[in-house]
Amino acid sequence: MGNNSVHETDGGRRPQQQIPVVVLAGFLGSGKTTLLNHLLHRSAGSRIGAIVNDFGAIEIDALAVAGALGDSTVSLGNGCLCCAVDAGELDVYLGKLAAPETGVDVIVIEASGLAEPQELVRMVLASEHPGIVYGGLVEVVDAAEFDDTRARHPEIDRHLALADLVVVNKLDRTADPERVLALVGSLTDRAAVVPATYGRVDPEFLFDCRPSEERIGQLSFDDLHDHDHGDSHGDDHGTDGLGRSGHAGHLHTGYDSLSFVSDVPLDPRRLMRFLDSRPEGLYRIKGHVDLGPNDLRNRYTMHAVGRFLRFYPEPWAPADERRTQLVLIGSGIDTEALGTELKGCESDAPHADEHGMWGVLRYVQGSEDEPGPEPCGG
Repeated sequence: MGNNSVHETDGGRRPQQQIPVVVLAGFLGSGKTTLLNHLLHRSAGSRIGAIVNDFGAIEIDALAVAGALGDSTVSLGNGCLCCAVDAGELDVYLGKLAAPETGVDVIVIEASGLAEPQELVRMVLASEHPGIVYGGLVEVVDAAEFDDTRARHPEIDRHLALADLVVVNKLDRTADPERVLALVGSLTDRAAVVPATYGRVDPEFLFDCRPSEERIGQLSFDDLHDHDHGDSHGDDHGTDGLGRSGHAGHLHTGYDSLSFVSDVPLDPRRLMRFLDSRPEGLYRIKGHVDLGPNDLRNRYTMHAVGRFLRFYPEPWAPADERRTQLVLIGSGIDTEALGTELKGCESDAPHADEHGMWGVLRYVQGSEDEPGPEPCGG
């Protein structure tokens, strides 16, 4: 995963905020560009940097707004990204988008329909740039053509097994959406599987949306694109992934979330057992953990997406309340059971476990035992 170390600012108190890099993959016609355009329209004040293979594939009004915001799009029109550049070259593009002056909150790599997702993920994980972090592999599937796609491209089964999130798009165009969803789910490795039409997935599922009021003094996409007038596709009133009618303002491709707060420290061994067995559909975990006597100096910020996991030790400030605060996001997850499992990780033991931190430290940047560049971490 490169030799990154925790990059600190503010006098060494907190690490620099890392920008998630989401790899958006799927075969030709699955709806990747539609999904990206949807994210651009519904980013709720967040700025999206994009790396795309075909500049002309993004709709013109989205590009015009991106241009007004600054240089937040990198175009690669010379073929498949995983073949056209190496990890070092990709780092140059990521560095351009992650520069503080761009104000970008998330970077989306829209792969060509012929790209190899595993190679793209490896390139992101191999990045030497301290300002970015892997944000997950999102595989988009055309539900209406899924059977034919599998017949023509049997490698899709391997792609689905690697994905952290699978968006089953165009469900309104298939006669048996439940069958397709079940089939796709059977081909994944614990990935969250969400239904969609017109690529409409709640952006909060993929990245943290910033409220528009945080952008005072800086243009955002929302400033230039009034949602009250509907999106450019004119499909604000439509159906959800299972054919039910509704309004696009209330995104039907929703998610389940759990907020967990504890004033009792967590036991690192129990926490790692929980993370190693996290269930199918649990896509993201974010927040920070108090490990009590096992590390009295630091709290541990946690970033997990799919099977990828990383911890960032950060010194407690004198004014900090020593507590654990986590948010878990997924599709079809049992939030009550997850809350109970996390509660079971609590420990008020007064003394440290001599070897208890080994599992956590394995997922700290720069650790000698840090896992290699694989798209998984649990």
